[in-house]
Amino acid sequence: MTTRRDFLRVTAAALAARAAEAAEPQPAQAMHKRPIPSTGEPLPVVGCGTWRTFDVDDDAARRRELADVLHALFAAGGSVIDSSPMYGSSEAVAGALLAQSHTRDKAFIATKVWTDGRAAGIAQMEQSMRLWRTGRIDLMQIHNLLDWRTHLATLREWKAAGKIRYIGVTHYTSSAFAQVEAVLRSERVDFVQINYAANDRDAEARLLPLAAERGVAVIVNQPFGGGSLLASLRDRPLPAFAQELGCASWAQLLLKFVLGNAAVTCVIPGTGRPEYMIDNARAGVGIFPDEALRQRIAVAVA
Repeated sequence: MTTRRDFLRVTAAALAARAAEAAEPQPAQAMHKRPIPSTGEPLPVVGCGTWRTFDVDDDAARRRELADVLHALFAAGGSVIDSSPMYGSSEAVAGALLAQSHTRDKAFIATKVWTDGRAAGIAQMEQSMRLWRTGRIDLMQIHNLLDWRTHLATLREWKAAGKIRYIGVTHYTSSAFAQVEAVLRSERVDFVQINYAANDRDAEARLLPLAAERGVAVIVNQPFGGGSLLASLRDRPLPAFAQELGCASWAQLLLKFVLGNAAVTCVIPGTGRPEYMIDNARAGVGIFPDEALRQRIAVAVA
């Protein structure tokens, strides 16, 4: 059975070869897309999170590696790059890399507002636009629901003015799901971003069905259980049934588990390694597990 480590050795070599080519490579298989319910716009199902991984300030070597990460994302057919003002230099780094590579048009930029008060929120979002070097953000989210009533009013104004395309709310912990549920029931938003993984399934009980019912797109963060789950599986062989899904690594299998839930629109595993981005993106092609296979995945990682 091929392990993630074996697969990454091969894909790292492939990435180096592609970087030397003048023409951008085409993915062997097209990444699946799912519609954003509020508009029907198709969105690629695997994106890239930037928490910690893009917080590299002016480190030139790390920036070159992150440029390869974004190249790998786009080459695989992905587009979503998720960040936040709380992620250090991540917004500035991602914005600079998009500008340098002239690939802003390939990106679906998702960032957040994370502060108290209307004036502070406006100032923070204006700063985000400067850091991303763009006149319009694709998705602006209220990070961890901080002062969400205040910011939601501003986001609606900005959406009407064309400064942002979609609005959303986020949280990263299941303990906040009751609050997230209350917001989804009382307000109209385009997106919700929540934690969900094969070992973190609380969202299945109410939030994912509610999002589907309310026509809200779902972005999943922490699909690897905050990284601890993937680390615990690193040296274990893949189960034989992974071949049924075309999975060559645990990362792909865990992402396929998340995407096997039809309520999920996009998953955003964070990475600063191009070979990991290639590996993750492969979860967005081929077939997704039905409920029986999802249960087998959950049992395999338990």
